Amino acid sequence: MSAGPAAQPTASADALDLGLDLGLLLVPPPPRTGWRQVPARVAAMCVVELQKLRHDRTEVYTRAIQPALWLLIFGETFTRLKAIPTDGIPYLDYLAPGIIAQSAMFVAIFYGIMIIWERDSGVLTKLLVTPTPRAALVTGKAFAAGVKAVIQAVVVVLLAAVLGVAMTWNPLRLLGVVAVVVLGSAFFSCLSMTIAGIVLTRDRLMGIGQAITMPLFFGSNALYPVDLMPGWLQAISLANPLSYQVDALRGLLIGTPSHLLLDFGVLTLATALGITSASALLGRLAR
Repeated sequence: MSAGPAAQPTASADALDLGLDLGLLLVPPPPRTGWRQVPARVAAMCVVELQKLRHDRTEVYTRAIQPALWLLIFGETFTRLKAIPTDGIPYLDYLAPGIIAQSAMFVAIFYGIMIIWERDSGVLTKLLVTPTPRAALVTGKAFAAGVKAVIQAVVVVLLAAVLGVAMTWNPLRLLGVVAVVVLGSAFFSCLSMTIAGIVLTRDRLMGIGQAITMPLFFGSNALYPVDLMPGWLQAISLANPLSYQVDALRGLLIGTPSHLLLDFGVLTLATALGITSASALLGRLAR
């Protein structure tokens, strides 16, 4: 008979514990607001891009054709000609970091087409009515472009290794290469999204993108040293973020003299300005 009353407090305690557990399950966690959403949005966009590549790998293969041609034809030919002075470095070794930067830029420079497609399909409008800051949306898309560019860079690095390019395999330097590729691609994707916010149509964006890619490439140090350029082109090269990306990649991959702190600083500043400008024009694009 004494077991009944003694069991009641235990049952009440179990019920209380169960109630607290159920309360934790039923009450949602506080929502992320403001800048707390940036890491989650960046990660989500990167995962989406990786999912696309997993379902359709042809983009990686087709985009690898152009850098392969540059390395195989242009690189091998000018290595034999010895027409461009590179301070004793084989020209193919000198060229490989420039082709990595070029292929990453080509991945990112037409990224604005995707955001115009999202505008036309109504996806962008739905994203803008969420509490996610516009800068977070742009940042997520920019670093998703960086993820795709890293995959492209891996393909070029492996191809360069097969061709005998003497590159470092130091893990810390390779992490630096990943950071440089991501920052450069993030900037060029933001540049593309900024242009999309100005021109508003895919056809105009395609035309402008095709018009600026080659000047950006040839107006950098990707193919030849800056010292060989005429004065006016040297001034353009100093203002070209691609030059700083190539300089950092050469220093990290093949050990040439570089200015890594300056390169990372310029790329970080350019990316921040690109995110700011693209975010400011995102609302105009959605109208």
